[in-house]
Amino acid sequence: MATVPPVPAVPVGPLWRLGEHPWLADAAPAPASARVILDNDFAGDPDDLFQLVHHLLSPSVEVPLVVSSRLRHDHDGRSATSAADGVRVVEDVFARMGLTSSDVVVAGSEETLTDLRTPQPSAATERIVAEAMRDDPRPLFYVAGGGLTDLASAYLANPEIAGRFTVVWIGGFEHEPVPWLAAPRAVDEEYNLSIDVRAAQVVFGAPGLDLWQIPRSTYATCVLSDAESRTRVRAAGPLGRHLDEELRAEMRRHANPSRPPSETYVLGDSCLVALTALRTYWTGDASSCRFVTRPRPGLTDDGRYVERPDAPPMRVWTHVDVRLVLEDLFAKLRLFEAWRAGA
Repeated sequence: MATVPPVPAVPVGPLWRLGEHPWLADAAPAPASARVILDNDFAGDPDDLFQLVHHLLSPSVEVPLVVSSRLRHDHDGRSATSAADGVRVVEDVFARMGLTSSDVVVAGSEETLTDLRTPQPSAATERIVAEAMRDDPRPLFYVAGGGLTDLASAYLANPEIAGRFTVVWIGGFEHEPVPWLAAPRAVDEEYNLSIDVRAAQVVFGAPGLDLWQIPRSTYATCVLSDAESRTRVRAAGPLGRHLDEELRAEMRRHANPSRPPSETYVLGDSCLVALTALRTYWTGDASSCRFVTRPRPGLTDDGRYVERPDAPPMRVWTHVDVRLVLEDLFAKLRLFEAWRAGA
């Protein structure tokens, strides 16, 4: 899991705010063409930190809100205050970047939904509703790299937000059999879904909610190698070094004689960047990625899919352009760190 600092780091280097891109001063970018709410379990797996930094360094999107959501309390020694812990992790990353826009960061609920009708109130749900209802002609994406408790709560409290944004969720089982998940080492649990299955049931069942899913079979293909992390992330400067160290700490924490050694790590949450910040100029969509449109299934209590009569359509992304995602991350880290070093 990400290292939770007792207090955030002291801001270092030149300071900046969201909406500014001083490292691109020689060719100022066009105004952001979309808004993106970032929702992730930032006290967990460090791939969310890679996705956070990548989105923050992407001038094509405005980030009006960063929601730190909960982890499973019963899994892997997680804290009962993981949403609040994640806020400290995000504030620490902001400080390491010299980013002073900590007013966009908010904690979600520490508890799951108790049923399919009752929201879990939190400061996050109020901010989600406010941003969804804000009068702005640009598209709004709600990107979720963890559980869906806070989004589901916002919808249950204010169903009128449906239709005002697109949900892009990393999570859920694959829809077709996948050879590498076959026996003898089948994986019978998808973690993001398991954080709050009821919340996923609410979101999948919400009429009018535009849903894009990146299931496990797709997000697991976004893989960073050890050599890439050493030469393209860690070598980029202090921020890249921090990301690399968080990744290595996670791998050390899970070291186990029964787990085969590996030179790779899945950065599944980075798929969220490809579909929102890296949309192409001419089409306005992620044209190097692929999706299928299929009827939105219902979800059983264990997260399996069931057919629904008259189900609305959803996008299921079957391929993400990993080359584009990783190379763009490497380049943005270099540009950002070069500006900080020379400022």
